[in-house]
Amino acid sequence: MDLSSIEIFLAVASDRSVTKAAKAVGRVPSNVTTRIQQLEEDLGACLFSRDGRKMTLTREGETFLAYANRLMALALEARQAVRPLAPSGTLRVGTMESTAASRLPAALTQFNQMWPDVSLNLTMGASRELARDVLADALDCALIARPPKTMREEDPDFDAELKALEMETVFVEDLLIVLPSGHPAIKSAADLRVASLAALEPGCTYRRIAENWARKSSSLPTSELGSYHAILASVATGNTAGVMPRSVLDLMHWPTAVQTHQLGPVETLLVYRKDDRPSAFSAFHEVLSARKGRDIRLVTN
Repeated sequence: MDLSSIEIFLAVASDRSVTKAAKAVGRVPSNVTTRIQQLEEDLGACLFSRDGRKMTLTREGETFLAYANRLMALALEARQAVRPLAPSGTLRVGTMESTAASRLPAALTQFNQMWPDVSLNLTMGASRELARDVLADALDCALIARPPKTMREEDPDFDAELKALEMETVFVEDLLIVLPSGHPAIKSAADLRVASLAALEPGCTYRRIAENWARKSSSLPTSELGSYHAILASVATGNTAGVMPRSVLDLMHWPTAVQTHQLGPVETLLVYRKDDRPSAFSAFHEVLSARKGRDIRLVTN
């Protein structure tokens, strides 16, 4: 058992897919499969039940998950403890509202405990505006949603802006169309029986993905709302479909039942400039990297 094996275990537990986990940890799928098998042999227990390509934690896997999280957190603390210089100053972090709600609380708490001398300033915004603020040195880094390749090709300016930045995937969101409880299951936007699509501001990547999906087979207008709670309330009226990541929906514990339709996975990128990064950025980057695969599993499943 070593830290790299534990990191791979956490990634598979998060994504429930060897292919997705391999991408998250920068390895080929066959290596991920081998390392999981070696870990199971070392522990003498089956950590995952395998249903086709879907990997689900067994009871023993759920038990080991808690220890794996603690081991990775302890390893990070050990690395930071032996460093001669601690980061300080201010770190300006941009984030989407959904990421701030479902992904960052645990990471920010850990970062503050480890580096209390760093002042973290959070800025909420849409992905494109956040990326531009990083390029303009108004932010040190940002967490943004990466549009699918087809959308980036339709928007070459934004694609060029992304290519001017360093970027890496830190989370993968399951983007959903949320439907009223009595709505029948759908296969495409043509099956929708509502009057509008509820989403955040026009710069929201999730909104743009949903609008592109809807445009293929319907002329559904979009209603702009200011929060995900407002979107769900609009869905509850019975005449609106909403768009949001599953991680946010799972956090809300909405009292009224809803139906969901998957639009597919959407990457959340950490973007930052290729130079002139403050010392606190490295510490923040390490905390996010150590938690990669942990918060996804604990929050959304």
